[in-house]
Amino acid sequence: MPRPPARLLASAAVFAALALGGCSTTAGTGDTTGSIATNSAPRSAVQWRQEMDTWGERYRASPADPDAAVRYAQALRAIGQRAQAAAVLEQAAIHNTDNRAVLGAYGRALADNGNFQQALDVLNRAHTQDQPDWRILSVQGAVLDQMGRHPEAQRYYASALRLKPDEPSVLSNLGLSYALSKNLREAETTLRRAAEQRGAEPKVRQNLALVVGLQGRFQEAETIARGDLSEGEAAANVAYLRQMLAQQGDWKKTKRGSPLAPTTGS
Repeated sequence: MPRPPARLLASAAVFAALALGGCSTTAGTGDTTGSIATNSAPRSAVQWRQEMDTWGERYRASPADPDAAVRYAQALRAIGQRAQAAAVLEQAAIHNTDNRAVLGAYGRALADNGNFQQALDVLNRAHTQDQPDWRILSVQGAVLDQMGRHPEAQRYYASALRLKPDEPSVLSNLGLSYALSKNLREAETTLRRAAEQRGAEPKVRQNLALVVGLQGRFQEAETIARGDLSEGEAAANVAYLRQMLAQQGDWKKTKRGSPLAPTTGS
């Protein structure tokens, strides 16, 4: 299978968009509650390496510093060093057994590396029933989807949405979960709802394009796929969309091949 364009369909093959955690907040603000510390501004590879150097130095000076560990691990994940990121967060979790930001980040890192059951165990400690975190609920749903437990995942997304109604990242995960369970009509409805929300990322509309195309409405799918992109990116996305749809003549194939394997975001 050829390599997909850089911004295609949530930045990875087909449904690789379960945004394992729209866990985006700034560490130290007091509202992390299991969320992963991050700066929402887009960064280049060079900037991420600078972050890695800065926070890596601070982490090595103080491995028990939860903020340093989370930020260092985030930079490591961004440049593809996911096993090392998980190792950093494992040590941080040992030193900070009740730090929800660390536990949330560690659970996400474990899921990145395919350790799904361990990820769920850690994420269960990242929030409590009396103080639930919609971000962590969404992460847990995404992990369950990757384990093939789609109905259970959808219950987690529903819980997250009760706490954070119409949150586009959760709606996007829910829509993809419906698609993974072959309920394309509900997937389309949910992804359209996600795309209408303020703050919805372009990847939501790109996944909507695929779901529409899988239902045979190719022209409409191409129109959606061209949105939010430059002319060159749009052309690349449409070309890849056509190829992927051509390979999906039998919907059952999507349950067997790598295109449906979810990945975590950066």
